[in-house]
Amino acid sequence: MLEPIQIVLVTVLAFIMQMDEMGPQGFGLIYPAIIGPLTGLLLNDLQSGCIVGGTLQLMSLGVAAVGGSSTPRYGWATIIATAVAISTGKGVEAGLALGIPVGMLGVQMDIVVRLINGVIIRKSERMVQDGKDKAGQRLMLLCWVLFGLEAALAVLISVTLGASFVNQILDATPQWVTKGLSLAGALLPVVGFSMLLKYMPVKKYFNYVLLGFVMSAYLNVPILGIAIVGFALAFDFYRRKNELVLEHVEEADEDE
Repeated sequence: MLEPIQIVLVTVLAFIMQMDEMGPQGFGLIYPAIIGPLTGLLLNDLQSGCIVGGTLQLMSLGVAAVGGSSTPRYGWATIIATAVAISTGKGVEAGLALGIPVGMLGVQMDIVVRLINGVIIRKSERMVQDGKDKAGQRLMLLCWVLFGLEAALAVLISVTLGASFVNQILDATPQWVTKGLSLAGALLPVVGFSMLLKYMPVKKYFNYVLLGFVMSAYLNVPILGIAIVGFALAFDFYRRKNELVLEHVEEADEDE
């Protein structure tokens, strides 16, 4: 079980994370790869935080909120999954079993908060039209705070009631169901990668995909090594493309 101070810390972290996402200048706290390790640090288990954060980051690849649309709250899911995994001692699967459903429920919660904020914004506009500029601006800040409270409330309820509840469920769950959930959790990152590749020019740069596959599957190069090679190739491609553009510009100037 989590200590009361730990529950307070992860709740405050969720509040800050959500306000960071909705604020004018975000620091990327909403990304699972960032918020997972931070949650792990608060709960004295950095490794679990990194594993959960990395898993959910892969699951969220290719998912983006376009316009005013709502997407699953993977940041919430990361904090909850990390807290449950650490507090129950059941591992990442137990954390994901609670974190992912709450993250999906966040879509509906987000819609409710946006509807409430719509009413507040209209009230603020009327106040500004009546000459109450500062009061209208202060009222607008309430919209920002409501987003933070939305995340904090979801995390608080989940980590206070969820750990023991998850333990009871896992103890009563048949082994074949647990294995199925573990398999699904392992496949979900693949789905995230597939969604990401769908929007990338894979056919145009298929040679780089093959290079990365060979380095990983046959040469056993770690992910960090592959990432460094990929950065080097991307930088070289960018440099050569810029040189080509400059040559065309110089030729055009000479023709004139």
